[in-house]
Amino acid sequence: MGETILGTGLDLVECDRIRASVEKFGEQFLAKIFLPAERDYASRQRFPHRHLAARFAAKEAVSKAFGTGIGPRLGWRDIEVRRDADGQPLIQLHANGAELLRRRGGGRLILSLTHTEHYAAASVILTGAAT
Repeated sequence: MGETILGTGLDLVECDRIRASVEKFGEQFLAKIFLPAERDYASRQRFPHRHLAARFAAKEAVSKAFGTGIGPRLGWRDIEVRRDADGQPLIQLHANGAELLRRRGGGRLILSLTHTEHYAAASVILTGAAT
């Protein structure tokens, strides 16, 4: 048995929008949206807001791949963007996210990130076992 695509998601974020939210709301915004490892990674980069924007876009893209949006069924902190040993970005689901993946019969979330000075984008493919 192979894999089939269960859902796809795409999101585009203005980097300055994330920078403005961090400047206006500070820790309250960061703690609501990002897990500690995501914040730590971004803080070590030359332009942290670009990396935060990419992770914000990834979370939105995951919610679109599931078809739920961000809300009670799938929250910001249920989705974490990490990097594997080679630096490839990947999604780790927690709590509601992990349960949603299990209930949907999902297998993998394939993530692609990109960012420029002004925009960050993420694409996600949700796969599952072919029936």
